Amino acid sequence: MPNTDIVIKQTRAWLSTVVIGQNFCPFAKREYDRESIHYAIIETADLATQLEQIIAQCTVLDTDPERETSLLIFPTALSNFDDYLDLLDIATALLEDQGYDGIYQLASFHPDYVFDGLSPDDPSHYTNRSPYPMLHILREASVETALATYPYPDKIPVRNIRRTQDLGLKAMQDLLAACYE
Repeated sequence: MPNTDIVIKQTRAWLSTVVIGQNFCPFAKREYDRESIHYAIIETADLATQLEQIIAQCTVLDTDPERETSLLIFPTALSNFDDYLDLLDIATALLEDQGYDGIYQLASFHPDYVFDGLSPDDPSHYTNRSPYPMLHILREASVETALATYPYPDKIPVRNIRRTQDLGLKAMQDLLAACYE
């Protein structure tokens, strides 16, 4: 089993240097600085238990307004990207089935994230690459509020892709690798 403190430290390093440092998410810094991001380590490879823990995190978000968001980190499971995508699809459907549609949404991050239709060595994959497989539970109301106050939010993905391409594949690989140090 991985050391939980190390997994969280590496995840925080990724948030700080990649997500916030490269401004991939212009809304992350506020929550990072406020320490309102919860880091949940899910070590099981059992799908049913993973889904139970995802819903448990939603339940905590329901009752704890100080916790803005939760990062569910899978350090020992879901290393296969296709298996991860299967969990993402099932978890998204489960949130809807549990009445969380319009309340929470999932963002996805994985060490081997690949956008469909792009070459495997395209640096833009690094906008969604992380040290470990992760699901990010976001409050939809907070997302809507943040997007309403941000100029041209629809341009964020294009800007992020341009940023990764300007930096290049090697720089993006190095940024992610540095999170493990």
